[in-house]
Amino acid sequence: MIDGPYFVLTLLGVLGCGLVAGVFYGFSTFVMRALAELPPAQGVAAMKSINVVVLRPAFMLAFIGSALLCGVLAVVTFVLWPDEGTVELLLGSALYLFGCFGVTIAANVPRNDALAKMDPGSQEAAAYWPTYVREWTVWNHVRTFAAAAASISYVLALA
Repeated sequence: MIDGPYFVLTLLGVLGCGLVAGVFYGFSTFVMRALAELPPAQGVAAMKSINVVVLRPAFMLAFIGSALLCGVLAVVTFVLWPDEGTVELLLGSALYLFGCFGVTIAANVPRNDALAKMDPGSQEAAAYWPTYVREWTVWNHVRTFAAAAASISYVLALA
């Protein structure tokens, strides 16, 4: 069984990945649906505001901190190669780093950046908004699943 500081790191990984999964789950299940029901100018303005506010420490600590923690867990697992939990630890780290953090950088952030350049009341924003909501949400589903699966994988490593 995993113990000592390694146990604490893994437990923090469960918590961090689970917190991020919960935030993304909220966006996938009700936030984006609510924004999509608004007139495009209001939805765009609200999402642009969310994309600024999310960069504050409260969320970024969980999001980036979990990525760093997953990286540390992966390296420590490769170095120590424990008798139990190795596959689960490496899988959890890969799921979060690639399926959550990587997808954010490759898929969600570019869409956010494109939206940020638009005037909420413009025809361009109104035309882009339905595509943005659909594509952003699909990729958010991927992030949600990856972060939740990473958390579960870490729990299994502790079992």
